[in-house]
Amino acid sequence: MALDEAVELLQERAAALWPDFRVTDANRAEAARLCADLDGLLLAIELAASRLRTLTVEQVVERLEDRFALLTGGCRTTLPRQRTLRGMIEWSYELCTPAEQLLWNRLSVFRGGFSLDAAEYVCAGDGIAAHEVLDLLDRLVSQSVVVTMCAGDGSARYRLLETLRTYGRARLAESGEELRQLRRHRDLFLALAERTASDWFGPGQEEALARMRAEHGNFRAALEFGTRVHPAGAAPVPAGPAKAEPHPPEHGVTDPADAQQALRLAAALRFHWCADGFLSEGRRHFDRLLAAAPEPTPVRARALWAAAWVAILQGDLATADRWLDEAEELGERLDDPSVRPYIQGYRGASVYFQGRTAQAVPLYEGALAAHEAAGEGPQGLFWLFQVAMAQVRLGDAHAAEEAGRRAVRLAEESGERLYGGYAKWALGYVLWARGDRQEGAVLTRAALEILRGFNDYAGTAAALEVFAWITASRGDHERAAQLLGAVHALTRHSGIRDIGARPNSTFGGHRARCEAAVISALGPAGYEKALAEGAGHDSPARAIALALDTAADIGCSAPATTARCPLSRRERQVAALVAEGMTNRQIAAQLVLSPRTVDGHMDSIMTKLDCSRRAQVAAWWAANQVPTP
Repeated sequence: MALDEAVELLQERAAALWPDFRVTDANRAEAARLCADLDGLLLAIELAASRLRTLTVEQVVERLEDRFALLTGGCRTTLPRQRTLRGMIEWSYELCTPAEQLLWNRLSVFRGGFSLDAAEYVCAGDGIAAHEVLDLLDRLVSQSVVVTMCAGDGSARYRLLETLRTYGRARLAESGEELRQLRRHRDLFLALAERTASDWFGPGQEEALARMRAEHGNFRAALEFGTRVHPAGAAPVPAGPAKAEPHPPEHGVTDPADAQQALRLAAALRFHWCADGFLSEGRRHFDRLLAAAPEPTPVRARALWAAAWVAILQGDLATADRWLDEAEELGERLDDPSVRPYIQGYRGASVYFQGRTAQAVPLYEGALAAHEAAGEGPQGLFWLFQVAMAQVRLGDAHAAEEAGRRAVRLAEESGERLYGGYAKWALGYVLWARGDRQEGAVLTRAALEILRGFNDYAGTAAALEVFAWITASRGDHERAAQLLGAVHALTRHSGIRDIGARPNSTFGGHRARCEAAVISALGPAGYEKALAEGAGHDSPARAIALALDTAADIGCSAPATTARCPLSRRERQVAALVAEGMTNRQIAAQLVLSPRTVDGHMDSIMTKLDCSRRAQVAAWWAANQVPTP
């Protein structure tokens, strides 16, 4: 049912049992939330109305986590299947063939949707042949058990309604297949993440990250499975490309093999965390999984340097150094040379941000040489552009320009996109700093054009900072202040370190001079006004649109004539979790908000997106998602 119709039905059925009941302005958001959480299912809404004899609307919403126990007590004169939500779902389930039931159960491991290929990999076997999945899936779609969605690239995706997914998951657990299916799910998304990481350097990065964003809910589910406590005697069942060691965990203990695989996945997702807008979430997963998987393995060594990268971007240099120390000791103990270039390079980044620039250059150069010796030239781009930045700080303009031009050339030869963008803004900065304002502006603008295809908060903030200085030096002080406001918003919302905030750094000196020039031109009040205007551009896409004077569509559902997404940052976070199938109560716990606050956000989201059902919000997010920190 449409949301308005569902709320009207709720009021009608509740008033029949309790004449004083009304949906008012005070409880309308909760009523809409209740109906949306129940996927607009007619019987579910009628059963919820019967509970309003003794509970408030808000209390019913809070108890929906155990919806099958809550939604009982229908009219005794009706058929048994119409007396409880579980009865209705069970009746629908029994109407399915055994093969359809089996697929329903197995599909419940997906979170936030899935593709046909994913369903075929995870769900085939032991009763379902791979070639049968498509036909069975089509039947579940025709029975409205599975709903279809359109992915951002136009391909089809699918999703179980949350109520049906909850039921299917319970049946999967009863069948004894749950651990095996969760591991197959984990193995599939681990393979996707590792393939993306290994193929990262070169063309296709934007498309790879778009795919990662579409599967974010599934990645999160796979990572959470790594620290799941298994029942006694539940032995691991290896499946797919990521093999688990066959030893049963003790009761109440996380399986070490699963924890290691989750840590492996967290490391493989490093570009998703660092260049796709999920930095804070990546840090939370690393903190949790490094504690859960302490065994001295090559997986841990790789995860430690990947986690150090996240910590450096956040400005937590002490933790980064500690993780790099452990990674170095572990790499030596395991005789694993593959970790050494990364440890060297990230040590260089850490000491650079601590102001020890002279120590940073040889570390960067050592990492670069190690990659080149291993035939991994494009990977060295990440260190090469930082060499250019360090040489500027050391006052060697010639060496800085040479490193910058070499980085740009290497990016163009290899088709590298993201770090090619980094190389261009770094070279643009080098040239601008030595007085070549024209080429500096052209290169920095070209960098922003490249970064437009990503959701990289750190890279965009750095390029935008340089572009703000260039803009101020050309006399456009109001636009420069707006750009600085956007930089502040990007760093504040994503948790990255503000590279211009340190007064003793090279960037800090330029920031201070830029701000002084702007305040002199606009006055303190004018500066603050322009800064606040820029702060509204709080995503990479909107900030780049501000810099490049474009009103092109930036991936939100707003018309192409506007550069603003209709949802606030908090509403985008809520919409993302709705797409993962979370209830409002679960969202409230995840975001540390009250259920009433989340209800209000959902009401606003529904209004802004012109959605009448929760499923429509999930579909909008799948097609237009703007990753949130």
